[in-house]
Amino acid sequence: MLPTEHRLRRREDFAAAVRRGRRAGRPLLVVHLRTGLTSGDTDPHASGESAPPARAGFVVSKAVGGAVVRNLVKRRLRHLMRDRIDRFGAGSLVVVRALPGAGEAGHDQLARDLDTAVQRLLGGVPR
Repeated sequence: MLPTEHRLRRREDFAAAVRRGRRAGRPLLVVHLRTGLTSGDTDPHASGESAPPARAGFVVSKAVGGAVVRNLVKRRLRHLMRDRIDRFGAGSLVVVRALPGAGEAGHDQLARDLDTAVQRLLGGVPR
């Protein structure tokens, strides 16, 4: 499970990552990344002078499947992101949006697409 301090919860944070961040798409998901906060931004979750941790959120719509399938996909994505969240810089906002095929995909397929998208965003794999 993804620790609480690494969870993206506020609507404004989701919107900032999706609208002002970069994205990498794969057949099963799209990953949006907004790197660390700029000088004009403030983070209400930051305590004192330390940099806020990277936070991740997940969007799984009804197009993916029924409630049981959507919750399964969210749990899998949270579990996968737990091991990858440290790759992002402090203050980064990551939104993982599941596409309709994610409901039928297995854990390994989701992991492969997530790894490829993250590597592309972090500059590791060209298109």
